[in-house]
Amino acid sequence: MKEVIQLRGIVKNYKVGSQVVKALRSVDLTVKQGEYVAIMGASGSGKSTLMNVIGCLDTPTEGTYVLNEKDVSFLTDDELAEIRNAEIGFVFQTFNLLPRNTALENVMMPLVYAGVRKKQRTEKAEAMLTSVGLEDRMEHRPNELSGGQRQRVAVARALINKPAILLADEPTGNLDSKTSEEIMQLFSEIHKQGNTLLVVTHEEDIAQHAHRIIRLKDGQVESDTMNENPVY
Repeated sequence: MKEVIQLRGIVKNYKVGSQVVKALRSVDLTVKQGEYVAIMGASGSGKSTLMNVIGCLDTPTEGTYVLNEKDVSFLTDDELAEIRNAEIGFVFQTFNLLPRNTALENVMMPLVYAGVRKKQRTEKAEAMLTSVGLEDRMEHRPNELSGGQRQRVAVARALINKPAILLADEPTGNLDSKTSEEIMQLFSEIHKQGNTLLVVTHEEDIAQHAHRIIRLKDGQVESDTMNENPVY
């Protein structure tokens, strides 16, 4: 399988007052198409910074990042925004849905930016919401949906552009345990369809759904192991 993520010698430093904080220290990481990877680490380990670099939300101080055969290491903000919309689907802990828009309108939003015509946008978004089990909730606004349903809308929106990778940041952080399990089962289904998944989490039971677990400590990869018995 081809490599969709190639990080080489990634360093990320932040200036806090007169001090330099070394968030990532020469990280090397390769993820192949179709992999299901969990990124774990305690607070301050660098996992959020790594997610921001992988998600093209931030650029590294040093090193190279090749995403889906494009070097995105030092692109401008506008170029990064284009790459994000085309190549990466995001799922956040806080859902990040537009409160005044219906589920359908939220899922259509990336297609608006991509210049897709309205009829096609509607058809694709309806099909995607149906695929995550929300065919009867399309016209509901976020405040009319449960937490699990909101996260399903967020997953549908993340997948609508058929991104190279789906990046989920603590996707079950605001959900109860039963709903968390349902969302992780949805991720397993998405993975079976050939999607590349990266889940950033501090919860061991969530990470156990992934087929590969990467643990960070002090801005470096502490371990990178295959999970022989992923939870389904």
